[in-house]
Amino acid sequence: MALTDKKAVTNARYQAKLDRIVLQPLKEEGAAIRAAAALAGDSVQGYCLSAIREKMQRGSEPNEKAENK
Repeated sequence: MALTDKKAVTNARYQAKLDRIVLQPLKEEGAAIRAAAALAGDSVQGYCLSAIREKMQRGSEPNEKAENK
């Protein structure tokens, strides 16, 4: 089904708001990420974005690795 002209314009406007970040894990790690996302009931993108947001929120807290040195 072809896009209407209006839908194409709307899609282009939305796509212009997005950033693109490419992740390229090894195949085994990619499979593990996909499985974990499915188990959580998320898409891979949603799962990764949630994990990144959680990590960013913890970024202001002291790093455990730094504390253990």
